[in-house]
Amino acid sequence: MHATSPSESVHALDVSALKVPGLTFWTARRDGVLLGCGAMKEHDPEHGELKSMRTTAAARGTGVGRAMLLHLIDTGRTRGYARLSLETGTQDYFLPARTLYAAHGFIACGPFADYTEDPHSAYFTMLL
Repeated sequence: MHATSPSESVHALDVSALKVPGLTFWTARRDGVLLGCGAMKEHDPEHGELKSMRTTAAARGTGVGRAMLLHLIDTGRTRGYARLSLETGTQDYFLPARTLYAAHGFIACGPFADYTEDPHSAYFTMLL
């Protein structure tokens, strides 16, 4: 994300941040080859945040991102969250991600949790 976003607007998690309590991380693989990943952070018992959704360049357009997103949404429902939220970039690079989220019921919202207004960030939420 450092290559596609201004340094002050990178909200990607490094490996140590993916290991904290309250955050779950998944990978999507085929024949042992990494195709994508996604994470979910619990803000409180009713609110989860989608984090670190990525697909590899080779997997883009193959449905891996959609499958991961559906898994995260189902996990949020299973956990009993009332809503899921996410932050993504506003740059053209993130248009496919914003389109995917909107196609699955996420709607634009303002900053949530510790986020603040940022012209490089788009915020979305979904009521479950």
